[in-house]
Amino acid sequence: MPREEGNPRPEKVAVVEEVRGRFQSSAAALLTEYRGLDVAAMAELRRALGAAGGDYKIYKNTLVRFAARDLGLELDDFLTGPTAIAFVEGDPVNVAKALRDFSRTNPALVIKGGLLGESVLDADGARALAEVEPREVLLARLAGAMAAPLQQFAGLLQALPRNLAYGLQALIDQKGGAPEPEPEAPPADEAPAPADEAPAEEPAPADETPAAEEAPAASDETPAAEAAAPSAADPADDETPAAEAADATQES
Repeated sequence: MPREEGNPRPEKVAVVEEVRGRFQSSAAALLTEYRGLDVAAMAELRRALGAAGGDYKIYKNTLVRFAARDLGLELDDFLTGPTAIAFVEGDPVNVAKALRDFSRTNPALVIKGGLLGESVLDADGARALAEVEPREVLLARLAGAMAAPLQQFAGLLQALPRNLAYGLQALIDQKGGAPEPEPEAPPADEAPAPADEAPAEEPAPADETPAAEEAPAASDETPAAEAAAPSAADPADDETPAAEAADATQES
């Protein structure tokens, strides 16, 4: 006992390192008591555990205790009596089921506890692990549970465009035709001028003056021409009496 509180003997160090490495690399470890099992029963148990993904090993409790303490695991309560450890490389549930099934026909096999990852399991927890569905079954159920909502969601997505089209057609039929688009509001920088500010008219080019505006100019010049005509005719009228007087003088 005093040696158990110190370090193992040099010849046992390799075994302690082996146990410690198995604890670290295994997915789980189930500790059992095999008292009363003969050689044939032990061979049968090893075959059953090997088929389930387990490796059944027997170590001295003292060496297992050293390895567990190095890892900070509290396994001392399980390390009493002849102890064998089923290290799990595959699915812990399958190994736990194999131990349970074997113990039903061989009551000498007792499941004392175990280790799942870094969690320590008592005897009840280790036995309850055997009641869990295998990993493949759980994954299949999970996939089925996830597939049903996804299928419903996919159906909903497919129905949305169809329902939207039906709704739009019903609205168009109710309104008597497709609704006219509303005129777009002019941009802020092109807002119409206020009503009291009439837009300034651009002056027309000089060469594009309407003919209606040129007519008055012609009518204004007509009186001037007429006024000039009589003044041109006045000298002739003034010269006629003078010529007549000259003729009368000559005749006399």
